[in-house]
Amino acid sequence: MTVIKDILKENKRLYRISKIISDLSEELKVPAFLVGGCVRDLFLDPKKNSVDIDIMVEGDGIAFANLLGVKLNVSTVVPFTKFNTARIPYKECEIEVASARLETYDPKSRSPKDITLTDINEDLQRRDFTVNAMAISLQKENLGTLIDPFKGLQDLNDKILRTPLKNAETTFSDDPLRMIRAAYFSAKLDMNIDSNCLQAIKNNAKRIGIVSQERIINELFKILGTKKPSIGFILLQEAGLLKHVFPEIAIMYGLEQTSEYHHKDIFFHTLEVVDNATNLSEKLDLRLAALVHDIAKPNTRRIDKRKGYTFYGHDDFGARMLKKISERMKFSNKTRDYIVKLTALHLRPIGLAKKEVTDSAIRRLIVEAGEDAQDLMLLCRADITTKNPNNVKKYLANFDRVERRMQDVIASDEMKAFQSPVRGDEIMKMFNLSPGKEVGKIKKTIEEAILNGEIDNSRKEALQLLKKIK
Repeated sequence: MTVIKDILKENKRLYRISKIISDLSEELKVPAFLVGGCVRDLFLDPKKNSVDIDIMVEGDGIAFANLLGVKLNVSTVVPFTKFNTARIPYKECEIEVASARLETYDPKSRSPKDITLTDINEDLQRRDFTVNAMAISLQKENLGTLIDPFKGLQDLNDKILRTPLKNAETTFSDDPLRMIRAAYFSAKLDMNIDSNCLQAIKNNAKRIGIVSQERIINELFKILGTKKPSIGFILLQEAGLLKHVFPEIAIMYGLEQTSEYHHKDIFFHTLEVVDNATNLSEKLDLRLAALVHDIAKPNTRRIDKRKGYTFYGHDDFGARMLKKISERMKFSNKTRDYIVKLTALHLRPIGLAKKEVTDSAIRRLIVEAGEDAQDLMLLCRADITTKNPNNVKKYLANFDRVERRMQDVIASDEMKAFQSPVRGDEIMKMFNLSPGKEVGKIKKTIEEAILNGEIDNSRKEALQLLKKIK
């Protein structure tokens, strides 16, 4: 066993909390250990504080957590009696205390049907990957001793992702969500997956169907939250999982497109856009928009003898597809509206880069994009995947021109908060109308006239237009 107390001391917060746990372990005569992600992350960056700290005890996890909560001055400890675990909402981080346990599963569910208390070594073998199956002893006599029965530290250094159990089939069959987590850790830690592990995922891919959509989406967003999401999605495709969790993306694989503007393959173009968006923004919904912006290309793909492959209308078709997809995937309404909007508008800016484009066309884009106009332009920039540096320079210059035009229009007519300069009650009085759709139609007429550049965005010209209508 290796003593890593000096490494533990480099993380002052973790070491301080570990000492408190160690004292309680000694007092209760209950062996306690640091486990999981906080141990892994300690080796990756000793000084970086983990968001969560996982504690394993050989005994009653809830009872230990309640007493630890007192030591940490936490008034409320949240128990999960079925698993004999508890969460301590400590002011500096979330702390979870669990009993060392073995689990058996029903083939139709990822929730364990039977739980048996055990020791640290048996508990570690049920974990998803070796890099997460390391522990650090918090007992007084061997504080800081690394427990690493499956060579997780070596795998972490070698950047190899594999399961503690030699039979990886059991690991993924018991909890199929671990298959998507393999893609997540591969992307997060830039690790290669072991060949046996990959084959086991392929063999169990269909079992992802027993996992709730909410848990699947949560893991997909985690992949999108990594520094290079493409790694995770390529693994999902290679393992045969993507067709089960996001079939509309999976069918992009191998479909070529002919364009100087894009990567040849729709699938790899899409993932490059996601990576580009990741470099431009930390906003997860923008990265999701990058993933789905060409969602309708497989459905609209046609061959033109002169132009090659075409995808006419994929922006509008994609927006309509995403309304149904969002319902199936259980995206929030806010996320749905956002990705629908950006997909519908993602081709518009490039068409507005021409010098002869009118202010009214620019104005219409500003109004339709609303508060997401800046994100739309980021998506457009991310959408440049050509390897020709001259083309990259040209397209970026075009988008710069569009953004300047947008800023000029906003500055000239204060369109950020655009609405009809004539109130609804004024329209009702002028036309002798009651509240209803007809008032809205008249307001819309005014707004359309402003957007089309027929009248200025002013009360005076709006009233003049109403007099003509009347």
